[in-house]
Amino acid sequence: MRAAGQRRLPIREIGGALVRIGLLTEGGYPYVSGDARLWCDRLVRGLGQHEFDVYALSRSEHQEDEGWIPLPPHVRRVRTAPLWMAEDDGVVLGRRARRRFTECFGELAAVLCGVSGGAPAAAEGPSGTARTPEADRFANALYGLAELAREEGGLAGALRSETAVRTLERACRAPGAHRAAREARVPDLLAVAGQLERALRPLSLDWYEDDGLGTVDLCHAASGGTAALPGLLARHFTGVPLLVTEYGVRLRTHYLTAPDAPPAVRSLLAAFHNRLATEAYARAVLVTAGNAHARRWQERCGADREKLRTVHPGMDARPFADVGESPECADPGTLVWVGRVEPAKDLVSLLHAFAEIRKREPATRLRIVGAPTGPEGTAYLGHCRTLAAQLFPDEADGPHTAGDNPVSFEEIGGPELPARSDATPRAP
Repeated sequence: MRAAGQRRLPIREIGGALVRIGLLTEGGYPYVSGDARLWCDRLVRGLGQHEFDVYALSRSEHQEDEGWIPLPPHVRRVRTAPLWMAEDDGVVLGRRARRRFTECFGELAAVLCGVSGGAPAAAEGPSGTARTPEADRFANALYGLAELAREEGGLAGALRSETAVRTLERACRAPGAHRAAREARVPDLLAVAGQLERALRPLSLDWYEDDGLGTVDLCHAASGGTAALPGLLARHFTGVPLLVTEYGVRLRTHYLTAPDAPPAVRSLLAAFHNRLATEAYARAVLVTAGNAHARRWQERCGADREKLRTVHPGMDARPFADVGESPECADPGTLVWVGRVEPAKDLVSLLHAFAEIRKREPATRLRIVGAPTGPEGTAYLGHCRTLAAQLFPDEADGPHTAGDNPVSFEEIGGPELPARSDATPRAP
């Protein structure tokens, strides 16, 4: 633990010593139904020689009601904040503060709309990489809003105000705005403003003082997107280094979860998430990916290759020790996918890829094993079942029956799959 006023040790000097880690999550650990809770739990328990402070953003009231998983003793404290409801901070901005808010929010909106700021040269990034003028403008606007929120006690009301919507509208109508932004209508502007307010709620939290993230030695964001925002602010205000880990890329998740949104909404929100990802990758001292697919997304969003590390997830292999690869205990013609069923998993692409495999290997079968996550996951599962029936019309009796369809949807604990070990098909 670092004493008040003590010099912060660089990363290279704290190896082997007691480190206090601020673990940042969004809709994940320590909630029972949280995303990535299992690998976060393994991480925390595997680093028992260090201390953890967990800063968790919850996604729904139901998630909070379900409670937390058991925490080990070296988790010193847990601080939470909801993303599913807007808390009234009671802050009323004065005239000068309102002008600062309009300037900063207007600049952020202008970047999202593609409006030029007239900066011709690229700046040097933290690791020596070139930063575009738009990246600097976004960062300046973001931290300007953060500083204003810190001085005034929050910006929840300002981000939900008519001023925010009108500022966004002016940016969309400004000369040079891209086509999708110019076509935004009032419902689109309201939708975008609402989503931006939700994503920017960490600006108004009191997590960045000396009794919060200012006391940790390292911020570890368990995902990108909104979860990384508190880490960016802690770095900005107190110099705490940031580590970002992604097993699923938040920007990709955004593209997959709002396919039916109006073009203006999709375009503006995608621009925001893209800029936020770029800023997180630029400011982090290290960016780790759980697989090569996530790493390619990170590189596409501007992450410096010298910072990137691919850390494949590990798991206890003992429950699967009796499941071998020999012909006697496995069917080589069956593919198995296991996981939670939700749009972020992109099972639609899996089904289309399997259709290509079937053209070359007609006897191949696919077993999709997993339960849907919430109402959105249930709807997505229905969509995938329908798509499977459409892709293999000659082998299914109907859109909601399995028949001889080479694709099966199963859930662990159900009659088709009573245990995890049964996920690997055995030869008769």
